[in-house]
Amino acid sequence: MKLAARHQAFEDLHRSGCFVIPNPWDQGSARMMAALGARALATSSAAHAFTLGRPDMGGVSRDEALAHAEDLIAATDLPVSGDFENGFGDAPEMVAETVRLAAEAGLSGISVEDTRMVEGSPGYDFELAVERVRAGAAAARALGRPFVFCARADGVMNGVYDLAEGIRRLQAFEAAGAGLLYLPVPPGRAELAQVLASVKVPVNALAAGPLKAMTVAELAAMGVRRISTGSQIARLTHAAIRDATAAMLGAGSFAPLAGVASGNEIDALLVKGAAQG
Repeated sequence: MKLAARHQAFEDLHRSGCFVIPNPWDQGSARMMAALGARALATSSAAHAFTLGRPDMGGVSRDEALAHAEDLIAATDLPVSGDFENGFGDAPEMVAETVRLAAEAGLSGISVEDTRMVEGSPGYDFELAVERVRAGAAAARALGRPFVFCARADGVMNGVYDLAEGIRRLQAFEAAGAGLLYLPVPPGRAELAQVLASVKVPVNALAAGPLKAMTVAELAAMGVRRISTGSQIARLTHAAIRDATAAMLGAGSFAPLAGVASGNEIDALLVKGAAQG
């Protein structure tokens, strides 16, 4: 699928209904997710950092994130969105430049957090957070083609501010032009309902924390438009590495290997999920 068609398909996915956007970390995981029915993919800053042997939260440079995104774009025919942390700079102009570079790389959208990439993960002051979103949204509109700019209010997840402040920020981000809003890991279903009722543009929900106990159908019925997995699938994979290796090197047991997928099954999925040009 040509990039222009991918960009349009990605925008269309956000207009109605609800879809799951899984987060791969390399071409193999991207192709498996595509083969299994994903309609779009998103990078994960944490999952990408793990592949480089680094922690999340500022462990990856903008150039590295863009190169990683290009790898995933080349892997399948699906549209790809970039998890671009704070936009790789504090100033609104840096966020706008990141939008332009992301578009040049072939991404169909990006998400940008209101979090400083420093120890303690403090949030940006309200006014600066809004100006950063305004600059990013304006840069997205100036592209002249579909590009979903997602503004994130991460302070609830990070313990920086409460739900009321998170909602205040989402409403301001909506007014500043964001096309998609995202408040990761609200305390529960009731708080997610408050978020959904507070804004009019589409909302992304993260399948983490208490929301992992909900189904796609339940989240869709509440009004969630997009469900991302963040680093959850990557962390599940790392848990398998931890558990299997610990069993082998500790207890001397190979029992965790009993559940492996066959090589033929994986090969078939990789072929099925490959880009067709």
